[in-house]
Amino acid sequence: MMKQSLALTAVFEAATGLVLIIAPSLVGRLLFGAEFTGVANPAARVTGIALLALGVGCWPGSTALCGMLTYSALATLYLLYLGIRGEWVGPLLWPAVVLHAILTALLARAWFESPIRRNSSSSAGG
Repeated sequence: MMKQSLALTAVFEAATGLVLIIAPSLVGRLLFGAEFTGVANPAARVTGIALLALGVGCWPGSTALCGMLTYSALATLYLLYLGIRGEWVGPLLWPAVVLHAILTALLARAWFESPIRRNSSSSAGG
């Protein structure tokens, strides 16, 4: 029963995250009765990335490492996109991009070296 509840919750969180990433103003209008404008849109998208990663990390059989790798990779890409576009660039944006890129690399390394991942991939191939 707990695995089913966790899976259902993971699906709802991931779905909410996807909607926040794709249409943040729609979520604002439906939840708060007002559309997100200005900097609220990128902030809502980062929140959507976090909810999507929470759903990934909480999916039965997944790990916290997988959830954090998902968050860090997507956050790196989105913040990089914001920086390249140049519309929302504060003094900490580029350091945040670099930090997330480093964290993504470290998490990806840990994921590739994970004994759980190695065991599952070696048993799948043999």
